[in-house]
Amino acid sequence: RGVPLPPFAFLIGKEKFHKSQHWGFCNNVRMLVSEDKPGIGGELLLGQKMKPKYSVFPKEMGTGLPSWVAFDKQVLSFDAYLEDEVPDKSQENYRIRCYKIYFYLEDDTIQVNEPALKNSGLPKGIFIRRHRISLPPPDEDQFYTVYHFNINVDIVLYGRTFKIYDCDTFTKNFLKKIGVKLNPPGQCPEDPYMKTRREKLDCVEPLRPYESFDTLKQFLEYDRKVLRFFCLWDDSGSLFGDRRELILHYFLSDDTIEIKEVMPHNSGRDAMSLFLQRRKLPKYGPPGVYQPGQIADRTVLNVYGGLSRRRVYSYLLDKYKLGNLDQEFYKDSDLSIGTTINVWGRKVLLCDCDEFTKTYYKTKYGIENFTSISCKAPPPPKIERKFPPYTGFGSEEDSLRSCIGLVPTPHRRNFKKFMEKDSYGNISNTLRFFAKLITHKCADVERMFVISYFLSDDTISVFEPIERNSGYTGGMFLKRTRVKKPGQEVFKSEFSEYVKAEELYVGAKVDVNGYLFLLLNADEYTLNYMEKNSDKFPRSNIKLALQKVKEEESKSRELKQVFTAADCKHTKMVDYNTFRKAENGGAQSTPLKSEHHCPKNVIQLEERVEPSPIIREKVMCVNLCVCTLTPISVFLKT
Repeated sequence: RGVPLPPFAFLIGKEKFHKSQHWGFCNNVRMLVSEDKPGIGGELLLGQKMKPKYSVFPKEMGTGLPSWVAFDKQVLSFDAYLEDEVPDKSQENYRIRCYKIYFYLEDDTIQVNEPALKNSGLPKGIFIRRHRISLPPPDEDQFYTVYHFNINVDIVLYGRTFKIYDCDTFTKNFLKKIGVKLNPPGQCPEDPYMKTRREKLDCVEPLRPYESFDTLKQFLEYDRKVLRFFCLWDDSGSLFGDRRELILHYFLSDDTIEIKEVMPHNSGRDAMSLFLQRRKLPKYGPPGVYQPGQIADRTVLNVYGGLSRRRVYSYLLDKYKLGNLDQEFYKDSDLSIGTTINVWGRKVLLCDCDEFTKTYYKTKYGIENFTSISCKAPPPPKIERKFPPYTGFGSEEDSLRSCIGLVPTPHRRNFKKFMEKDSYGNISNTLRFFAKLITHKCADVERMFVISYFLSDDTISVFEPIERNSGYTGGMFLKRTRVKKPGQEVFKSEFSEYVKAEELYVGAKVDVNGYLFLLLNADEYTLNYMEKNSDKFPRSNIKLALQKVKEEESKSRELKQVFTAADCKHTKMVDYNTFRKAENGGAQSTPLKSEHHCPKNVIQLEERVEPSPIIREKVMCVNLCVCTLTPISVFLKT
């Protein structure tokens, strides 16, 4: 720190001036504790030498960190042996004992372990616990460091000489890095006594000749891995038996099988947790009842019989396993979809499996076909329920309700249809037709009626308009009710058929309780409704009508002559009134049968377009073009 001054200035720059403690107490007695401590300020006294506390490592290994951080969890491992003398024993004079010496770099501690040796009779494990070990005398004041270790060297630990003959790869690399030149590795000599014992054991047969089956590998590899199959036990052949759905679990860890039953809802059976408890399942069961000890892992022979009761060792294991019963159990290779297994006398069919099971069999056995079998029972045949015939009291539905249960209940209407088809606002959901009565009575020929069909409940009402001086009062001819089709038996078990909306159209004949009506016309709402729902009313489909008119083309010679005579100006067009007169056989035209030459659907379309003169002319053009063989599109464009 500066240039030293003349004599007596040696303390300049010194910071430590404390004295070492040489005296202390031992059992409350003052005495000298240590003579090796340094003098004032830690300076060595005369004759003292510096003793290193820990190993010194080269600078290139250092990182600026303390050794307990830089070399944490780094241990040098050495293989060594010790020749242990055995006094007063003729079989052996010495014994070779192998050890593992561990040197911990973080604090220069040493631990010695002795590996376990079977039937050695010596305590194994930690031979010297981990701590710092001092060098042998005369350097007992120093401790072992990393530089004291090498291959093919002797190390004395507490008076025992250990011969190091090898070390691991990490230890070799570390010693090379710190500059230690390694000696060639040696070999541990064989213990002569253990060699003699081994030669004797090789010539002796085992006392228990049964082979041991190690299942630890199978358990560790397949633990928590389970194959699942969906099974069926068909017990319908027995009295009160039925089909039972089961789930089979095969545990790969120990080849055991567990079966659970799938309880359907309201099956009437007690809920059981297990159908078959987890165990190994024999292939040929039930085999019968065996005597105690007949099925066991070991077969025991009674050597002395029952003559000597005091003998304890009077039994011997059977080496040849005479009379041993071998049972075959189901393995994973025996299970597949479509296979029937024997579960203690019950035939169980494997119908399906889960995805893990499919992957397992595909990987291990290469199975690709996993076609499942339905576990569900086929639907039972429907038993037609027979009801007694109609009694005539009330409606047919009411009589049927009295036959279904002990307490008669009223008939339930189709409420959904009623809400959808009931009248609301300007939408009446009622089809109205103008009709006349077909009869041989001259007085009833001219009577006209209005037939209303209600879509909400399929009922029909017939009303006769009041006409002055007709001789009939008019009014309600038939109140609102459902109308049966004619020709049906009255007292029968089946429901009667009623007139439906699809059977009503212009030109149709309707039998209403014995009265035959001809539908002549319909109101605007009815025609619009039937055209919008042409899928239910095919006679209101214009495409079908035009197609039928084309089909009548070859039969229209007379019709062609009539329209040619009516078209005086050769315009190929006639007005609606002339068309109707020609169709109905007027005075100026030849009479025609409309049901032959003019289909009913065409008449219906003509009646539909009567309020509009433009549309009426277009329909007449359609009929005229059929007669003159002129393309229809020409007239439709006009």
